[in-house]
Amino acid sequence: MTAGNKNQKLIHVTRNSATRIPGRREFFTYRDLRTKEGSVGRMHAQTMAAIKGMTEPTGWHYHECESQFLYILGGWIDMEFETGEKIRLSEGDSLYIPGGMRHNETATSDDMELLEISIPSVMGTVPCEVPEGMSVGD
Repeated sequence: MTAGNKNQKLIHVTRNSATRIPGRREFFTYRDLRTKEGSVGRMHAQTMAAIKGMTEPTGWHYHECESQFLYILGGWIDMEFETGEKIRLSEGDSLYIPGGMRHNETATSDDMELLEISIPSVMGTVPCEVPEGMSVGD
């Protein structure tokens, strides 16, 4: 192990051992993959699954972090970005979101599940105004 990794440790989590944790949205369930513990706070990974699809858009927001990465494990999620892009992510798709980029999740399938990774492990969510030329979300 290199000197920079001396406080990190190997963590193994199974689908059944991942702890359910409270999350940002009531219409998702969250499971902690314990990367925060293994990486000494440098990274956080969790899964998010739709309870029965989104009942309303999340609203425009951004995350206080260096970066966020999504990988769709099943179903789909619709997102829009301050750049004007509207993207449907489906099973097998991935998305890198730079920290501070404003976005809005607008819809999910009933069976949507994704892996979310953030650096650093603490990622704040900040509601914001709708970017000029964008909609509130339908």
